[in-house]
Amino acid sequence: MKPANRANPANRANLSNRANSANPENLANLANPANPANLVLRVVIENIRPEIDHGRFPIKRAIGERVDVRADVFADGHDVLVAMLRHRPANQAEWLETSMTSAGAGSDEWIASFEVHEMGWHEYQIVAWVDRFLTWQRDLEKKEAAGQDVTVDLLEGSTLPIDDRSHATESPIRRVWVDRQRGATGAWYEMFPRSAGPDPNRSGTLAEAAAELPRIADLGFDVLYLPPIHPIGTSFRKGPNNSLIAGPDALGSPWAIGSDAGGHTAVDPALGTLEDFDQFRATAERLGLEIALDLAWQTSPDHPWVREHPAWFRHRPDGTIKYAENPPKKYQDIYSFDFDSDDREGLWLALLDVVRFWIERGVRIFRVDNPHTKALGFWEWLIDQVHAEFPDVIFLSEAFTRPPLMRYLAKLGFTQSYSYFTWRNSKSELTEYFTELTTTEMAEYFRANLFANTPDILHAYLQQGGRPAFEARLLLAATLGANYGMYSGYEICEARALTPGSEEYSDSEKYQVRKRRWDSPSSIAELIRRVNLIRHSHAALQTDRTLTFHQTDNDHIIAYSKTSFDGLDRVLTVVNLDPFFTQHGFIEVPVDDDAYTVRDLLDNTDYTWHRGWNYVRFDPGIRQGHLLCLPKPRI
Repeated sequence: MKPANRANPANRANLSNRANSANPENLANLANPANPANLVLRVVIENIRPEIDHGRFPIKRAIGERVDVRADVFADGHDVLVAMLRHRPANQAEWLETSMTSAGAGSDEWIASFEVHEMGWHEYQIVAWVDRFLTWQRDLEKKEAAGQDVTVDLLEGSTLPIDDRSHATESPIRRVWVDRQRGATGAWYEMFPRSAGPDPNRSGTLAEAAAELPRIADLGFDVLYLPPIHPIGTSFRKGPNNSLIAGPDALGSPWAIGSDAGGHTAVDPALGTLEDFDQFRATAERLGLEIALDLAWQTSPDHPWVREHPAWFRHRPDGTIKYAENPPKKYQDIYSFDFDSDDREGLWLALLDVVRFWIERGVRIFRVDNPHTKALGFWEWLIDQVHAEFPDVIFLSEAFTRPPLMRYLAKLGFTQSYSYFTWRNSKSELTEYFTELTTTEMAEYFRANLFANTPDILHAYLQQGGRPAFEARLLLAATLGANYGMYSGYEICEARALTPGSEEYSDSEKYQVRKRRWDSPSSIAELIRRVNLIRHSHAALQTDRTLTFHQTDNDHIIAYSKTSFDGLDRVLTVVNLDPFFTQHGFIEVPVDDDAYTVRDLLDNTDYTWHRGWNYVRFDPGIRQGHLLCLPKPRI
């Protein structure tokens, strides 16, 4: 295999700048009183939507999605205005144009849309002008209707040019980043391959883990995410349940990356070789699973880079390298990179090479560990560098941190983001949070990936609610989110925490092998399989942009619907949020027919419902929700 190409040295002086930042030439379009040419522009274009931070960041779409553009367009006087929406892939010189229409009589808001059909950068811009010919035509019709002499007016009209844009106002150019469809919708499954072997006393291999792939594919998942598969350090290696004292057989944490066997471009010898990984990935892809790898920018004390590039790490006054801390927690088995070191250029380029290395081995999805603890400018640079060569690469931000920081990471270019879904359990919490995600500016750049659990997070709701809680959270995650995920063990309702009040799993896979019985009586595998099949079959569940909540008269019951972009597919989800007791009540359904049939996609049962409010009942242990296919709207 060819070695990864290093970044163009010409780019090294601009490591902290976005590769596709706003073009300075666009600034010439801004109204500048010092520019005499702008003084004759009568039309004003402002309040363009969507735009993020006045164009500092792009909006996001996936192939086939639509961009609805709105702006306030007005001028002095009463002349007729014309506004056009221009759009194009950024690599094309010619604009495509769509006429904008006024939102209504007396309104200065103008509207138009366009669809995107290629990955990568797209641009859009509004151009508007006073149309003297249309103004003359409108006034002529009024005069004729009033019986006035229009002889002179006809002569005047013969001298007017048509579609005269000589004094048109052009808005600044705004950008759209367009991902492939997997960036917008997908079901993720997370597994530790070392737990897939037959021997509970050793790490399983990638070849042994391949035997699990048909089971995961049969559940209907699209993406298989693997925590770090690299060599694990031995210094300060953690034992079971994060014990500081590790026995001779302790496997350590996969996030303590690096040993004499290699670093971020090597495979842990206990798992196998790079060729074994290639075979594992190829097998997964034949089954319809795309592999996602973890990007964890940290090392163990034994990583080769610690010896070769000590300047990439932070040091104490005595010259030793600082281990990671989140006081009072200490992580002696982890060294953090110093992204502001004197040799940050070498560090940043080396990390880019790691990403390229795995891309060249066929990986196109990366789950990024704790990006909020690394330099923000680094992520903007890295993602742009990668997308310039590989626009199909997807980056998932694993950042459970403060809202502004999570939002900023999404703006910087992360394709998807972990969310607060795990901690939103009541009807009011879910409604408020997902209304924010889908109806505010966040919808233009923040794609939430709703993980029902993770190796770090076993919420009290799951610990206490038993199988009904797992069923409810599955239904919510898979239908509220076009992207959702679960960590291995969810399908058999694993719910034992390390200590009371803790969200840590007992006997966590982060530190040891965990053997499971997939035929457990508590398994909800069939429900997972059915839900994922429904997601694949219904376009309404493959978007977040049409989510609408509906009224219920019981706060333990939540109801919401999604509609496909063409309006033909509508799915209504109703979930009982109470895993302990029977709940029933009425929901208001958005169908205008006096009587109609809804089909529950979970069991293909038909119900006759009526206009307005309809009754539902849920008994824990029997049913936690409905996924109802609503009638197609009448044309």
